[in-house]
Amino acid sequence: MNIYSEDPRLDQVGKTTPKETKSPTKATAGLLVSFALLLLGTIPIIFGVFRITELVSGAEITPNNERFFASPLPLVLHILSASVYAILGAFQFANGFRTRWPGWHRAVGRILIVCGLVVGLSGVWMTLFYSRPPGTGDLLYAFRLLFGSAMVVSIILGFTTIRRGDVIRHRAWMMRAYAIGLGAGTQALTPLAGLLISGPPTELTGALQMAAGWVINLAVAEWVIRKRLAHSDRDKRNRFIHTSL
Repeated sequence: MNIYSEDPRLDQVGKTTPKETKSPTKATAGLLVSFALLLLGTIPIIFGVFRITELVSGAEITPNNERFFASPLPLVLHILSASVYAILGAFQFANGFRTRWPGWHRAVGRILIVCGLVVGLSGVWMTLFYSRPPGTGDLLYAFRLLFGSAMVVSIILGFTTIRRGDVIRHRAWMMRAYAIGLGAGTQALTPLAGLLISGPPTELTGALQMAAGWVINLAVAEWVIRKRLAHSDRDKRNRFIHTSL
């Protein structure tokens, strides 16, 4: 059995059985979720393109960007890998893609593991070795290390669980990793909410607003994970009752 299969039966017949076929409504809902994630992921991609344009065009060096000019490689790797991770990862949540093209899901999954690790590790590296930009205090520094490390650990656990054939836990860990990786998109919105609620950010409120981006994404991911687990348990009970009759 291929370690990236969603169901052992996919390796035997190459396609889902009629019983596994998703309804049009569910397939449409999955695509809507994917496009919503793409829109959220577009926000950091735009900022990333801006940063790379600065480096290529030789923009004026300021206290906010001098660390990037001094060592551009980690930033470029982070932006490029995060862009691929955000775009391809969004479609991994569409049930139609997973069931109709399991080979695509497996191949993209391998790419996402590599890109996700580069995103997390480069983020941690930049936090540790880049000079801190103005307004970055110890709390934000700690948050970046915490969530960057959590993303790396989640991807590793997602990989090891699928190696053991545990699809449910694999999905859960990869969903958590993607939620953290997409935190940059939510972090473009949380400061706006903070500005409306409490005014211009301080070092403390700015750090909390950044952390809120990761926490909100993880909270949504955990809600989806728990909902799917409950649905899976209910299906198992129904199958058990049906076979016992």
